[in-house]
Amino acid sequence: MKALLILGLLLLSVAVQGKTFKRCELARTLKNLGLAGYKGVSLADWMCLAKGESSYNTQAKNFNRGSQSTDYGIFQINSKWWCNDGKTPNAVNGCGVSCSALLKDDITQAVACAKKIVSQQGLTAWRRGSGTWLGN
Repeated sequence: MKALLILGLLLLSVAVQGKTFKRCELARTLKNLGLAGYKGVSLADWMCLAKGESSYNTQAKNFNRGSQSTDYGIFQINSKWWCNDGKTPNAVNGCGVSCSALLKDDITQAVACAKKIVSQQGLTAWRRGSGTWLGN
């Protein structure tokens, strides 16, 4: 009985964590979804972005106190500008998608949103306070 309970808790924790891609698996997926060379951004840069933002984890979420927004998913797409989480004040929802859709193991919607972001702002959309995911 105890072993069954431990197994159940282990399975629950795996389900809550979502999918963390292996490097080559993510590279293949991003290439298949059309990100390699999209708007001049190399597949290597997309991989660096995903590694730096989420460590390839589809369930990554990070709250931003200043803007009262949250970054979601493998690309850490922000709820103030790009998705709707139902709680971020004055949200724009530029991708027209629910933030929860960006947390799915199937990253098709996250990639579509990332393409929209890059089309409008380039990779500078991911610039963070003291630097960028590229280390600049």
